[in-house]
Amino acid sequence: MTVGAGVAVQDGSLVALGRRILTDVRRNVLVTPAAGGGLTNGAFLGVRSAPAGSRSVFPVGKLRDLRFMCTFRFKMWWMTQRMGSSGRDIPFETQFLIVEGVDESRFTGDGAEQSVVYTVFLPILEGSFRAVLQGNADNELEICLESGDPAVESFEGTHLVFVGAGSDPFEVITNSVKTVERHLQTFSHREKKKMPDMLNWFGWCTWDAFYTNVTAEGVKEGLQSFEKGGVAPKFVIIDDGWQSVSMDPVGIASIADNAANFANRLTHIKENHKFQKNGREGHREDDPAKGLAHIVNEIKGKHELKYVYVWHAITGYWGGVRPGVDGMEHYESKMHITTNGLGLVNPEKVFSFYNELHSYLASAGIDGVKVDVQNILETLGAGHGGRVLLARKYHQALEASIARNFPDNGIISCMSHNTDNLYSSKRSAVVRASDDFWPRDPASHTIHIASVAYNTVFLGEFMQPDWDMFHSVHPMAEYHAAARAVGGCAIYVSDKPGNHDFNLLKKLVLPDGSIMRAKLPGRPTRGCLFSDPARDGKRGGGLPVQERFLASDTERSREYEVFTVVPVMHLSNDASFAPIGLIRMFNSGGAITGKAIEFSYDDSCGLVTFELGLPVQELYLWTVSVKY
Repeated sequence: MTVGAGVAVQDGSLVALGRRILTDVRRNVLVTPAAGGGLTNGAFLGVRSAPAGSRSVFPVGKLRDLRFMCTFRFKMWWMTQRMGSSGRDIPFETQFLIVEGVDESRFTGDGAEQSVVYTVFLPILEGSFRAVLQGNADNELEICLESGDPAVESFEGTHLVFVGAGSDPFEVITNSVKTVERHLQTFSHREKKKMPDMLNWFGWCTWDAFYTNVTAEGVKEGLQSFEKGGVAPKFVIIDDGWQSVSMDPVGIASIADNAANFANRLTHIKENHKFQKNGREGHREDDPAKGLAHIVNEIKGKHELKYVYVWHAITGYWGGVRPGVDGMEHYESKMHITTNGLGLVNPEKVFSFYNELHSYLASAGIDGVKVDVQNILETLGAGHGGRVLLARKYHQALEASIARNFPDNGIISCMSHNTDNLYSSKRSAVVRASDDFWPRDPASHTIHIASVAYNTVFLGEFMQPDWDMFHSVHPMAEYHAAARAVGGCAIYVSDKPGNHDFNLLKKLVLPDGSIMRAKLPGRPTRGCLFSDPARDGKRGGGLPVQERFLASDTERSREYEVFTVVPVMHLSNDASFAPIGLIRMFNSGGAITGKAIEFSYDDSCGLVTFELGLPVQELYLWTVSVKY
């Protein structure tokens, strides 16, 4: 069946595979089949005869009495989930929506379960405009279209939202994103991207350990502290605090709770004095060997680190690049109006900026970058052709520089949950999946885990979601650790030196520093796709095989269980076993890389001997002889 089949407007309703999804559809709504063959039933929604404007809102049709899950931006930087059953429940800035096309009762009169049609709505980019979804008080689903530049007003309006439908929600989502990929040709699906190897190793981030007060000595102290407990990180992220920054002479400080000064601007490509050998404040060391390279070479050599990443904002620093500063004039940065203003590098010069920054970092032994504050670009589109064009220019330049300087595709995208970025990312393969881990906010932890899981339903089609750092010594440490073990993500902590729970870390990390990473991004199961465990006021539980439900089967708030499900293998002598892996690890099954059994039987004593052939390279796996 070709793309476009199965989704249509019939008798005033939007119908997907025979299921009515929206009613009272506006007459100006246009349905356009996707060009060429495809993997899913679907079509594009647009509008006819739309008036020009840099921002417009178009009602589509009414959504009533059908469960949905959506991801929307609750902050400029981040998405979270929302569940509901009517159009008025759909929040502003909804970037992904999936509707369960079934009546409230799943069963027909004879007790048979009705078939379910899952319908996905993906608001996309068209030309210089970005579409999102929202609801109104009349239960109508609306399309909000915006360019981000008052001078950019004209749009075609035919391909604003892709609608896909099918019986498997996860297949529908994947195939719909792939259809949009073919249509836009501006981004790549996660399956086509090179995953950086740092994902497979345990890491440490300096942020919560030091915030912007991080120093070269602090990095060394932190790594030594881990080694004392026998759990050594193999990658390090040197977060905010290593760059050369300062406020404008007449600037107004804007200090966040975590000590980052948002009014600071970048004043030099190279590191500040804290990361120079024998560095002094106010003095710049020009010898590259005494710059960042000296600490990187030392910690890689002494602690056998595989990868060192550093942090920077997509605009250089929180306040951008200071215009006219010595040595950086050629980037032609200009002030743009945000809080305290932002020094934005000329989009035509931004590749030069990234390449000079990244080539210097690479020469110092740095393997990748965490690129933060990405969504700030959406506020700066005026005078640059709009937010979509500005974001695309920056991301094309950024990814070109990453490809040139960091061959392992060493980039983590952060504060980047808008579709300007997602639909412009050809190479970037790792994305922070939710708001931060907030160690001092007790209410944030269950919400953090739930947001990551539900955001991953959408984000996981574009990149490998990153669940953020956590602390190994914390009231919710095990909760966070268990979630990351099944998340398919990098596992890294931000412990202060000397403040580690090595028993917990050893449930995540093998002796060589590698982790047993799940193969795919961790998502909610189909059964809870439309239920919000963080906000529904219910406790979790599972129905045992024997169909009895006990109080002990119920998980209280902030409790967890990790289940490893493996098939039972039967041998010819009627012996059976299940290879559950390393039982002391959270992801025990991750230790099983294959099952190939050779066995012999000694009938004189009843001894069965079989060998499990496993790789011997670096990961502490070898051929194991088991006697039964």
